[in-house]
Amino acid sequence: MTNKIENQESIGTQENLSELLQIRRNKLSELQSQGMDPFEITHCNRDHFAKCIVENFESLEGKDVCIAGRIMSWRDMGKASFMDISDGSGRIQIYIKIDDVGENVYRNMSNWDIGDIISVKGFVFKTRRGEISIHSKEITLLSKSLLPLPDKFHGLRDTDLRYRQRYVDLIVNPEVKDTFIKRSKIIKTIRKHLDDIGYTEVETPILNTIPGGANARPFITHHNTLDIDLYLRIAPELYLKRLIVGGMEKVYEIGRLFRNEGMSIKHNPEFTTIELYESYTDYNGMMDLTEKLINACAKEVCNSEIIEYQGEQINLSIPFQRMTMIDAVKKYTDIDFSEFIGNTEKAREVAKELNIEVKDTDTWGNILNTVFEEKVEEHLIQPIFIYDYPVEVSPLTKRKKDTPELVERFELFITRREMANAYSELNDPIDQRERFMHQLKLREAGDDEANMMDEDFIKALEYGMPPTGGMGMGIDRLVMLLTNSASIRDVILFPTMKPLD
Repeated sequence: MTNKIENQESIGTQENLSELLQIRRNKLSELQSQGMDPFEITHCNRDHFAKCIVENFESLEGKDVCIAGRIMSWRDMGKASFMDISDGSGRIQIYIKIDDVGENVYRNMSNWDIGDIISVKGFVFKTRRGEISIHSKEITLLSKSLLPLPDKFHGLRDTDLRYRQRYVDLIVNPEVKDTFIKRSKIIKTIRKHLDDIGYTEVETPILNTIPGGANARPFITHHNTLDIDLYLRIAPELYLKRLIVGGMEKVYEIGRLFRNEGMSIKHNPEFTTIELYESYTDYNGMMDLTEKLINACAKEVCNSEIIEYQGEQINLSIPFQRMTMIDAVKKYTDIDFSEFIGNTEKAREVAKELNIEVKDTDTWGNILNTVFEEKVEEHLIQPIFIYDYPVEVSPLTKRKKDTPELVERFELFITRREMANAYSELNDPIDQRERFMHQLKLREAGDDEANMMDEDFIKALEYGMPPTGGMGMGIDRLVMLLTNSASIRDVILFPTMKPLD
């Protein structure tokens, strides 16, 4: 047998690559001409996985097993061969001897390649070098790989190519699969925690007639039968609060949101969040719940409350630090916005001193929020709840009773980025209408991220909504944190990419 291991370093030109592709297709044709078309095989009676065999060697030694997986390496020794095959659990070595599998089968293995998918029946043993392996009695080609895998020395390192061809990334970079297994565990942990304390998981529309629930630019589509434009949802908030009005006192939804905005290592146009709402609590109750959820996820996937993220040690033990936005701005700028609450002229002077640009429509609260974003966020490494936001940037939040310029809202920051956002929900329909009207004025002034008027939501509030706490958290950013991933694209299986020509 020849050409068992393809050296990808020799692929220097498109002509060489095309030659290799043709060789693989010729091999497939040869197999098909002999009545051994792998694509005609419909199933495999697999009864074990690689990891299970390795972990239970003592009880399985000498016993027959059947496994299946992809050939990742191949060492030809004439009348015998060693292969490493990979399945969903890991890798294991296969020993194939011509006398055991038959000369005809062994000879036809010359038409196999690295990347092909095979099944192996044989007994478990340990080689002289002490490696747990399977001694093949029967071996079958299940699927032919017509494209060569990246070589084992260089792998798939181009990040753009990794995101575009995630299927290859998962094959050759095992740690990538671990990230998405952890992602699944994080979502399961959140679901279990909420289910155990009486929350109900629900589903709300993705196609909306009004893009409500957040300040964001939506994607627009068109429904042909109804002949109306619809928006991909930017948040499920207004529907979930309708359910609170209807008497579903604890609800949550995990799902995709879509925002037609910029892209960065922290932003993807479609992303996954959890939003939850609970009657008869407020933003303090949401702080308690949020830190419990994150702490539980850290313990589940990292086995620790202390994790490392991009070279920094992060302590996720409870309780997290809590600080008002005004106090945070004062700490890092020495400016106390509480001394001139509501004074937009003074706020503009402060912004000028700090070299911060503001819009003509910005008022005291907008400027406070901008100062926080530009001068404070970069310092927030350890978990901290920043609370009591200005009303101007929180159109769906209940005002503070003693300071109407502020609302009962918090954002959780970890590693300099927002992780969660929560409110004591506004349940006054008259106040809510006034705030929607203010948002409409902002839209008329050119702010296409401002909220639209939602008459049906206001009608729901007019039936009466109990005091309610609500929280939204980005699942992708939480996964980034708990898997030490630098980019959001590393934790989304198929991130949004600009098509190649």
